[in-house]
Amino acid sequence: MPVQFPLKLVGRHMLAPTVGHYQFLRDDGQPLDFQPGQFIQVHFHYADGTETKRSYSLATIHDHAIGAGEAVDIAVSFVPGGAATALFEGLDIGGHVQASGPYGRFCLMPGDHNARYLLIATGTGVTPYRSMLPLLAKAMAERGVEVVLLQGARTPGELLYSEDFYNFAEQHANFRYVPCLSRELPENSHPDVRHGYVQQHLAEFAPNPATDIAYLCGNPDMVDATFEALKEAGLPNPQVRREKYVSSK
Repeated sequence: MPVQFPLKLVGRHMLAPTVGHYQFLRDDGQPLDFQPGQFIQVHFHYADGTETKRSYSLATIHDHAIGAGEAVDIAVSFVPGGAATALFEGLDIGGHVQASGPYGRFCLMPGDHNARYLLIATGTGVTPYRSMLPLLAKAMAERGVEVVLLQGARTPGELLYSEDFYNFAEQHANFRYVPCLSRELPENSHPDVRHGYVQQHLAEFAPNPATDIAYLCGNPDMVDATFEALKEAGLPNPQVRREKYVSSK
């Protein structure tokens, strides 16, 4: 059994009509040391008493070990009738959940020597990239790496953390933020906004096995389609790192 620890809710707001941003403190006096890209699991019980859990990538913009008393962020998708949705919607400020972790290897690797990262996401799959921003800034400064983030959503209001990514792009010339909107474009949209799905616009950036490492996170159909496109472009499996997100009730 993984070691569980209490998380206390200290802040929340809506990121999108069906996605909430939740901020927690680990409430046992211990640090929550994680690598950007990792996730935690929240443990709870169904109404019949059966134990269950849900996984959430940490969205904390992270450039150091998270010490005791420092907050961590997650993004929670609300699913109609979902048990986890009921848990989070009913959680008041100061309330607790039980968690374990961190887990996962969807992280930037210290030994990477690539010239470019292609970061591709839909929905809450973009949260790991938010936590990676300080490490990406370091990679750009130290070895001149370029970064392209393609974020898929239906409408502008569903682009999670877009303000963070636009601000980061303004501060870092080697970072390009490309929102891909399948249903609705904003008025007077940024020149890098695209209409359609992320996998439809991947070819524009000419994936290159000699220079690129790609990260795929989000909807399984998107991950599978984009993985196939990257394979056709010649990227070998070790240069394509994947994590699928499935909304669970």
